[in-house]
Amino acid sequence: MNRTFAPVLLCFLLLFSPVLSWARSILIPMDEQQANHLKAYGIAYAVLKADAEVEWLLNYRGGSFMLPYTISFDTECRVRGVTSVVISDAEAAQIRQQLANPDLNADAVKLVKAAKIVVYSPIKVSTAEFENTDAVLMVLNYAEIPYEVVYDEEILKSDLPKYDWLHLHHEDFTGQFGRNLHRMSAEDIKAQETIAGKYGYSKVSQMKLAVAKKIKEFLAGGGYLFAMCAGAETFDIALAAEGVDIVGSSFDGDGADPDAQSKLDFSKTVAFYSFNLEGDGGYRGFSSFSDINSAVGRGYDQPGTFFELFNFSAKWDVIPAMLTQNHQTIIKEFFGQTTAFRKGAVKPNVLVMGEGKTSDRYLYGELGRGQWTFYGGHDPEGMRGNNFRTPTDLNLHPHSPGYRLILNNVLFPSARKKKRKT
Repeated sequence: MNRTFAPVLLCFLLLFSPVLSWARSILIPMDEQQANHLKAYGIAYAVLKADAEVEWLLNYRGGSFMLPYTISFDTECRVRGVTSVVISDAEAAQIRQQLANPDLNADAVKLVKAAKIVVYSPIKVSTAEFENTDAVLMVLNYAEIPYEVVYDEEILKSDLPKYDWLHLHHEDFTGQFGRNLHRMSAEDIKAQETIAGKYGYSKVSQMKLAVAKKIKEFLAGGGYLFAMCAGAETFDIALAAEGVDIVGSSFDGDGADPDAQSKLDFSKTVAFYSFNLEGDGGYRGFSSFSDINSAVGRGYDQPGTFFELFNFSAKWDVIPAMLTQNHQTIIKEFFGQTTAFRKGAVKPNVLVMGEGKTSDRYLYGELGRGQWTFYGGHDPEGMRGNNFRTPTDLNLHPHSPGYRLILNNVLFPSARKKKRKT
């Protein structure tokens, strides 16, 4: 070795080796100190995509993340504007020891694999301008989390087992095209009718039922299902109405079965039972599907109201604890075609994770080997009135607690989960 270079190299190692040995983990706090809560989830997902593990620190500073230190991960936090702190091995061990305290409602859960995410949306086959306001599409894009898009044809072709996590946009699985002409364009309707004809269905309602049953099979086989707004409500209505015509003449040309209500089979549903269908309110006017929707008969929930997340044990009820991680537990209400879920329509075996004064907002359940979450409302930061079709600029809402609930679900399949014990 060059005699002049050797002392220089030795000085470099002595100068920087303490830093290299000290910089072992990156802590991403998720409390009020975080500069961008939503993009922090994108960092966690990117680390998983890089085949590294993430520790989700439940009930620690708002549900923080701890990552292995690399220059790349540290740089990515800075580039995306996510608050992070480099900590030593000793500091990381101290945090784990603190969370392991049996008297503390906290725990660390390892996230080990990036889930393969797919969104069910008509943007696959048509312009579907309304879907520009789909909350899941918007937050996945904002957080820079990759996903694929499928629609009816891919599901009928049994493509769902390729994925881990499925989001249902605000679809109408009853075949009534949203019961509102403002919800769906003529191009969207034509696209659905074309797919139905291609696969031998005489009505869109028959095709949508087949799609709903395929989704239920995906769930029972071990998939993760997340649905919001009318997607959650109409999914169960379609399943309950298998073999029964519930579609009025204004939608498919023939009348609904007058005894349809008495023929519903609630044993086939996932989350809801004992609900009543709404009559045909006309294709051009706003109409609800059933009284699952807590806002039926009085319009949307009033502004200025809130719903509350329940506090679950991070050590004993790990799954709901993950799904409710947040820096706020009181969250502003937001509306939708299905704003929230009537308490009497929610099955007794369903776990309620968030509720308002008169309705349930945030539900969890299991079917076979799979797990699902239903979330009421359309857009956690959406505007009221005619502006609800305007896409929300999430740059203005980087701390949205309502959107954090969506992203909790995105990371959920990546965890080594323990079953609920209570």
